[in-house]
Amino acid sequence: MKLHILVGTMTGTAELVAQELELAFGDENLAIEITLMDGLDHRVFGRPGIFLICTSTYGQGEVPDNAKALYADLLSSRPDLSRVRYGVFALGDSTHVGTFCFGGKRFDEALGGLGATRLGAVFEHNASGGTLPEDVALEWFPEWIAEVHKLLDDDDDAPQNAALHPLKS
Repeated sequence: MKLHILVGTMTGTAELVAQELELAFGDENLAIEITLMDGLDHRVFGRPGIFLICTSTYGQGEVPDNAKALYADLLSSRPDLSRVRYGVFALGDSTHVGTFCFGGKRFDEALGGLGATRLGAVFEHNASGGTLPEDVALEWFPEWIAEVHKLLDDDDDAPQNAALHPLKS
């Protein structure tokens, strides 16, 4: 299986999470490719495989600077992502009550609205919780990837890449 981890980050924390996942779990059975969101557009979802959005939240609940172009392109291009399967590992700080983990939540809402199917629940890491996100990710990931395998096994015809046609409004 191919897993694309798309990283939205301002300070490198989300990238560190992705790197730890790749080091711990990438092997011949699970090829993990990390891609920073810098310069990406919706066509990234045309790659075969499963996607994991690993992103922090910045400012007033915004996606990080390096993720803004991809996020804006998803909203403006409105591609048909009905063949895309994805998960979300969102980083945030619960002291920002009204915008906690909104970077990940925004991507989840955009992808779901374009027809993509989320695999598992959005995972929300709280920076104020006293745990390191990379450590929490290493604990969370095995259960998530097992759920992904089960869902895909249950649906042998599950498409794993996008048909990139605009959605009709």
